[in-house]
Amino acid sequence: MFSGIVEEIGTIISLSENKITVRADTVIDGTNTGDSININGTCLTAVSLDDSSFSVEVTPETLRRTNLGELTLGDSVNLERALKVGDRIGGHMVQGHIEATGSVLSVEPEEDSLLISFGAPEDLMRYVVAKGFIAVDGVSLTIVECDSSSFKVSVIPYTRDHTVIRCVQTGAKVNLETDVIARYVERLVNYETSPNNSRT
Repeated sequence: MFSGIVEEIGTIISLSENKITVRADTVIDGTNTGDSININGTCLTAVSLDDSSFSVEVTPETLRRTNLGELTLGDSVNLERALKVGDRIGGHMVQGHIEATGSVLSVEPEEDSLLISFGAPEDLMRYVVAKGFIAVDGVSLTIVECDSSSFKVSVIPYTRDHTVIRCVQTGAKVNLETDVIARYVERLVNYETSPNNSRT
C-alpha cells in the first residue's frame, strides 16, 4: 500500500527484457530485497539493490498495462516506498495496481500552478468524480472536473517540482489508478442487487 506522495525522482540506468534498474537515494534507505517499491504508480518488487540503485523485474502483463515499456535510459520516474503501519497518509490509499493508461490532452499554466487535462478509457471514468482522488504515475491528485472521457487536475508548484509531472508533455502516456474505495462500493452494490446473491 502507498499514499501517492512521491519521495524522490529516480533515473533509469539499465533496461532489459524483464528487468529495470533505477538510480535512487531516498527509497533505498531501509529497503530490503523483496520489498515493494512504487515506480510511476506501479507496485514492483526490489530483486536487488546497492548503495545507489535498485532493480525490479517486470512481467509482460505489467508492460502491457503501464507506461513502463516505453521507458528509455536516462528517463525520470516517480518513486515511493510502501507505507509502514502508523505512517501518515498524506495522499490517499494507492495500491500500485495500474488499471489503464491515459494520455495528456493539455497542460495550461494557471498562476503558479498547472491545470492538466488527461484522456482516459470510458470504463475507468465511472470511478472518477470531481474533488475525488486519482493516482497519475503514482502521484495522488485531486480531480478538478471530469466528463465521460477525460478529467482535469490542478498541480501545485511543489508537486510539479518534485515529481515527473515537471516533464509532462501533450500526448504522453500516463499510468492511472482510481480510488479503490469506489471500486469496492460498486462491487458491493452490484453483488447485493444480483438475483443470484439476494439475501433471504
